[in-house]
Amino acid sequence: MDKRARTLYPIHDLIGKRWSPRAFSDRRVEPEKLLQMLEAARWAASCFNEQPWSFFVAMKEDAPAFDRLLDCLTEKNRSWAGRAPVLMLSVAKLHFEKSGKANRHALHDVGMAVGNLVVQAAALDLYVHQMAGFQTDRARETFGIPAGHEPVAMIAVGYLGNSSELPEEFREREAAARARNPLESFVFSGGWERVSPLVSGEK
Repeated sequence: MDKRARTLYPIHDLIGKRWSPRAFSDRRVEPEKLLQMLEAARWAASCFNEQPWSFFVAMKEDAPAFDRLLDCLTEKNRSWAGRAPVLMLSVAKLHFEKSGKANRHALHDVGMAVGNLVVQAAALDLYVHQMAGFQTDRARETFGIPAGHEPVAMIAVGYLGNSSELPEEFREREAAARARNPLESFVFSGGWERVSPLVSGEK
């Protein structure tokens, strides 16, 4: 299934080909590819180089570890994410190491790390689907996540699978065209919701 982005301006092919499927192949993801993805995450930019991210990672062949992550998901997400060969959980450290002060950029920085991970996955012909639908309290308890750290997102990783194998409620969504808000809706200049001349072309 080719769901390459239809862009108004040229973008890098790895960004254009990235999308978030629910249908994953049962093909095993090579550990060296996972390590490349995590290495890409390691080199993300972060406030004061704090690097406030952690990742729990489980491959399907390690059934106990995989099931512990799977059990944190909502029922709907479990119905398809259980087919993915790899599950991850990202976690943000909410305070700076040196000062102990709140790091209000921590979630942003974890997103930067996962952004790197996702692009590296695309370079390896892998696909990533990030999920907000999971039980953060269960994740905290299951993995002993300490205070001052926030479970951010669950992540499914794998090779693209066949959408016909998905639960029926997801099949149509899987085939739907990708859509994005226009630049005019979020690129401003001079005041809130004043469209930037860069986008509007006005002088």
